[in-house]
Amino acid sequence: MTTQEHQTNSTNDTGNTSPTTIQPPFFDINGSKPVHYGVLLFPGFQALDVFGPLDVFNSLSMLYHFPTKLTMLAKTADPVETSHQRAGNMMFSHPDTDMSQSMVVGRTFDEQLKLQESGEANAGAIDVLIVPGGIGTRNDMSAEIDFVKRMYPSLKALLCICTGATILARAGVLDGRRATTNKRAYAWATSTGPNVKWVAEARWVVDGNIVTGSGISAGIDATYAFVGFNYGEEIAQELADSAEYVRWTDPHHDPFAKRWNVGNV
Repeated sequence: MTTQEHQTNSTNDTGNTSPTTIQPPFFDINGSKPVHYGVLLFPGFQALDVFGPLDVFNSLSMLYHFPTKLTMLAKTADPVETSHQRAGNMMFSHPDTDMSQSMVVGRTFDEQLKLQESGEANAGAIDVLIVPGGIGTRNDMSAEIDFVKRMYPSLKALLCICTGATILARAGVLDGRRATTNKRAYAWATSTGPNVKWVAEARWVVDGNIVTGSGISAGIDATYAFVGFNYGEEIAQELADSAEYVRWTDPHHDPFAKRWNVGNV
């Protein structure tokens, strides 16, 4: 399966080529400044949606000589928890359960937007934004939605996992594009983006410079695919081999669509 086969070649209302015709690689891996990754955090984010992709990029930066930077981003400077209880949803947990991890925030949304919109070279602008999902996406996401909407025009790529696609959908950046999301949460997730071309049976989907992964662990496969597009498939596979990770390399192989009775739309 070639990268081109994952693309949607469409035009906008004015007849000009739309962003969905963008082809990877999305950036110069040996450019004049490091490729700057950013991770959007919110209370109740899914741990593997963040830690899975980050482990791939950690290994990439350690084992290969590419200039790379990372910044963790959130609405406030306070540490951000995975706790679904404190994010406002008890799910099926025992009332005495307190199981959570926290991430330290490097910059607030407002701080990053000032840098992003300054137009100054090497001002700390994010090139690639990683957007996780999690139970927290069902809360008030207005700050996160606005952040993605304002950030996207200056980004080189977006990598989104699981129900993080609902943030992108509500920000409007997926309108008219193909995308996928978590299959167990598919009915709710797809309802947040009526103008999105949702693909039910997909491990991940690439449309233009946006890569969306299915549920949770699919974010790891989507990340290896992202690395393959930009750094080369040989490097992506070597990283997976180093992690002793067995990749799903076919984006259409998705048994979880059947498991959760999700049909193509």
